[in-house]
Amino acid sequence: MNEDLEHVAGDIPGPRTRALTAPLLAHESRNVTYVGDDFPVFWESASGAAVTDVDGNRYIDLTAAFGVANVGHSNPAVIAAIAEQGAALMHGMGDVHPTAVRTRLLERLARVLPSGLDKTFFATTGSEAVEAALKTAVLATGKHRFIAYHGAYHGLSLGALEVGGIPRFIEPFAPLVPEVAIRLDYPDARTTTAKDALAAFRSVADAHDDIAAVMVEPIQGRGGCIVPPDGYLAGLRSYCDARGILLIFDEIYTGFGRTGNWFACEYDHTIPDVMCIGKAMGGGFPISAAVARDAVMDAWPRSTGEALHTSTYLGNPMGCAAALATIEELERMALPVQARELGELIERRLQAMLDHPAVVAMRGRGAMWGLQLASAADADRVVKAALARGVILVQAGPRGDVLSITPPLVISPLQLHRALELVKEAL
Repeated sequence: MNEDLEHVAGDIPGPRTRALTAPLLAHESRNVTYVGDDFPVFWESASGAAVTDVDGNRYIDLTAAFGVANVGHSNPAVIAAIAEQGAALMHGMGDVHPTAVRTRLLERLARVLPSGLDKTFFATTGSEAVEAALKTAVLATGKHRFIAYHGAYHGLSLGALEVGGIPRFIEPFAPLVPEVAIRLDYPDARTTTAKDALAAFRSVADAHDDIAAVMVEPIQGRGGCIVPPDGYLAGLRSYCDARGILLIFDEIYTGFGRTGNWFACEYDHTIPDVMCIGKAMGGGFPISAAVARDAVMDAWPRSTGEALHTSTYLGNPMGCAAALATIEELERMALPVQARELGELIERRLQAMLDHPAVVAMRGRGAMWGLQLASAADADRVVKAALARGVILVQAGPRGDVLSITPPLVISPLQLHRALELVKEAL
């Protein structure tokens, strides 16, 4: 039996998963984990692109656990780096006493980030990185309004919700969200041109003189894997330069090789003023950052002993060690190039599904694809049917009608071929 392929030994969910469900429901906030008769399963271990649940069933992972496991689940080099660092120093003192490993990561990031993004603000989660970017823009411009996009996902903290674009996350907390952001439709390369999309952008932006920054994902991830037309990001760069507006890219999902380059903005040869990174950055260990041009990040006042914005776990030593190892693994295995090759295989296989009556469209780049179905109910059905066959999928899109396909970049062609065949069966 091929240990890298799926192996379903019995019912899914199995008896151990069902036994764990009761204490989960008893003690965890009921908002966190959806539990039904046929979903979810409890993970026990994972390696590469394979996940094993507590009942011994093995799955091929087409999610990379929300785009985190670019270098593979439980990458040995990342594990070793975390263990070695943890044995020496698990936790530093954030903004008070720095660590050597944090400095090494600052230097290493500067060599892989787009040219000019030389100053880094470390955080732990994507939302924190987004909030640091927003605060940076306010300090650098003296303005407080942002242009954002419908369908955008930048995290769920209150500041991040201000530039988010998925209503169901915002509406319950509307009294706490200022709602001063201007939201535009995100342009889809399949239905519009950069020229037309930029004209629509200008028609709105020209009417405001209080815009601090434009917050945009180079490819919308949670919004349904929407790729903008070539030239759109470059057009935003030109507009922002002319108006004195900052350009912020959220590359938390698209960064570190996911789309076939180190960062998705490289396709449009466009460098933002501020960029948010995270997810795959630590290979599974939580770490994120907002990175910016010197002149922009230097809008923050020099610390006089009490940082204006910080956190207890800023630059956690184990997170920094994990990120250093992850970067080395991405380079050693040439995973951005591998993402392009995987993308060619994914594209061919998804094209073969377009004649299915439930399939509406496909779109993507590199190893980041979305298969849009006729409804959220269809997507939910396929996610659960795929799980029963040994494949892990997740829904995306504001309506939940998209199957998100973002496998670990180390997935083998055999695994990917097999997983997509099972997805086709699930359809």
